Amino acid sequence: RVLSKTADGKKDLLLLAPKKDDSKDKKAGGGAKKGVKSKVAAKTGGLMSQWDILRSMGITAEEAVNFVDPTYWLTYFPPKGMEDLKRFGLGVDWRRSFITTDFNPYYDQFVRWQFQKLRQGNFIAFGKRPSIFSEADKQPCMDHDRDKGEGVNPQEYTAIKMRVLEPLPEVLAPLAGKQVFALAGTLRPETMCGQTNAWILPEGTYGAYEISPTVVYLCAARAARNMSFQDIFPKWGEPKLLLTFKGEQMLGAAVKSPLTPYDRIYMLPLTTISMTKGTAIVTSVPSDSPDDYAAFMDLKNPKKREFYGVKDEWIDPFELVPVLETPDLGPLSAKFMCEKLKVQSQKDVEKLKEAHDACYTSGFYKGVMTSGPFVGMTVQEAKVKTKEKMVKEGEAITYLEPENLVTPRSTPDVECVVALVDQWYLKYGEEAWQAAVGKHLEKDLECFNPAVHKLFREALAWLGDWACSRSFGLG
Repeated sequence: RVLSKTADGKKDLLLLAPKKDDSKDKKAGGGAKKGVKSKVAAKTGGLMSQWDILRSMGITAEEAVNFVDPTYWLTYFPPKGMEDLKRFGLGVDWRRSFITTDFNPYYDQFVRWQFQKLRQGNFIAFGKRPSIFSEADKQPCMDHDRDKGEGVNPQEYTAIKMRVLEPLPEVLAPLAGKQVFALAGTLRPETMCGQTNAWILPEGTYGAYEISPTVVYLCAARAARNMSFQDIFPKWGEPKLLLTFKGEQMLGAAVKSPLTPYDRIYMLPLTTISMTKGTAIVTSVPSDSPDDYAAFMDLKNPKKREFYGVKDEWIDPFELVPVLETPDLGPLSAKFMCEKLKVQSQKDVEKLKEAHDACYTSGFYKGVMTSGPFVGMTVQEAKVKTKEKMVKEGEAITYLEPENLVTPRSTPDVECVVALVDQWYLKYGEEAWQAAVGKHLEKDLECFNPAVHKLFREALAWLGDWACSRSFGLG
């Protein structure tokens, strides 16, 4: 019998999500928009625990206790699933069905043989690799372990170390005598020779984190949490917070930033910064970035400058610094595209997106460096070399975070991080292996459908080192 109440009689056991009251939406015009809460309710039936779900399915309390043993799930549900699929009339050769865990000794032996062959062929290795990581489970969180974020990979940033110059802003007074660096995350290290200022979110909450007794990093809390799992902080997984401050308290702070021709640049306000993307401190290269150009030119206007409380000396002495040139957009691509599209301000979001795509595509594929340590080199080559140089010389660090939100099934309210963890991994990105698979795909593999072939080709392009072990679980 399907129960309608929990054992204590206090909670409804609903298998269907309750209907959403969308009268207000209809009154305002248009249908109700599906939200995250309604999706969650639809998946869980509004139930609050695994026990509730099992009981609502008609499983007795005595039998439900057996599900404490993970292997019991493997014997209980597959026959019922098979029965339902047969009732649907699904044509399946059930002789070929099997369980893909070590509960099945034959499959387990096959996996052992497979991985021994991979290891003998040098296709598998062991070491510290960046992985999406569940802090609660203390292991990499693979796609099948995720509540949200299937397919999300680590995103690598170059975090530029901007030295905050004396005198420190009043809010940082307790850090006097220490080396204080504002970390600005960037995906374009090769353009750092064109910096004119740095951006910070005025209403954002930032932290000062101790790296050593004499060194402090400034960044968003989310970034610090990720860094703590990447051997950047002294204690793994525990960033030491010294103090917090609002972005507005850093406006006008002078910083010395690597590669820029200016002796000092200043922290200026930018309201479009996301506190959950990168370090939430952004370096500004208005000659190459349309978004930077639009915001920079806004502050060149005395009236807009006054509104944000920006002093003349923070912006007036600084001009665009050409960093690269392309045959179609010239030496100042951001200025060229913003003028071409008639961008009036940083609020012209759609035009700025179009300008951004044009500048970054042209710059990456056609650009040649005209400034910095690698003049004359293509942007693609300079990008890698500039990052290597800055990291080697202590002017930047490598920082990773999930490219989008990822949460584990075990603790769906706690976001996953990117961690450097010792693990076994498959070397899918190894050039010779990738080339051999690519050759087989083009010459021998019959995909039957061009779309399938395209998906294989795309997967080969992005697939790199892939974690293939975990500490616990059925898989």
